[in-house]
Amino acid sequence: MAGILEGKVALITGAGSGIGRATAQIFAREGARLLIADLVEASGAETLKMLKDAGAAAVFMRADVAKAADAEALVAKTVETYGRLDCAFNNAGIEGALAVTHKCTEENWARVISINLTGVWLCMKAEITQMLKQGGGGSIVNTSSDAGLLGVKGMPAYVASKHGVAGLTKAAAIEYGRQGIRVNAVCPGPIRTPMMGRLLLDRPDVEESFVRAEPLKRMGEPAEIGEAVAWLCSDRASYVTGLPLPVDGGLIAT
Repeated sequence: MAGILEGKVALITGAGSGIGRATAQIFAREGARLLIADLVEASGAETLKMLKDAGAAAVFMRADVAKAADAEALVAKTVETYGRLDCAFNNAGIEGALAVTHKCTEENWARVISINLTGVWLCMKAEITQMLKQGGGGSIVNTSSDAGLLGVKGMPAYVASKHGVAGLTKAAAIEYGRQGIRVNAVCPGPIRTPMMGRLLLDRPDVEESFVRAEPLKRMGEPAEIGEAVAWLCSDRASYVTGLPLPVDGGLIAT
């Protein structure tokens, strides 16, 4: 039985670990041909080996999504390798330094916004340009967060960036719907990723508070986000666009 992404060409950023790596593995399982990207070359190479060992068609490219030239190069390499671009998962992001608003430095603010928000915008610019050029529509999924739908203390730059991604997603969905390009976002809750591990380091009380707050009473796994992304990129979600989708165990509903 063919996978839900059979024959599609996909670009995934931030694929070196966590949600990006899990999503790349799910896309491969579902039949997509992949270009994966990450700033950390060693991590990206590890993901590529996993994909190749599983028989996937995949290539890796190191990229800093905060640089327009790198974002454009990712799309160009995808088209050079596979001839087109059908879907993209703009997932690269960082949490930045923890600090309340008046103690957040300009350097931290600029770095988080440049990667989490400007990086998504730059990738979307290149991806949408290619999708319009080749015709036939396409699907883009961006990584926002529950922190893009709610306020979270101690992470002002991260919260602002993820709210920005949710808004940018809605704007692009309206702009390109008539051309058949769907644009959605996933909004993960507390997921067991390296980023979450850093946030929870030596703070078991934080994990306990997440679990208490969630209807499902557990933290999520990266693959649970990846499954949602694969569905949004597939034709099974053909009438879904402009959606910031919480995948959070019901946390945002509480």
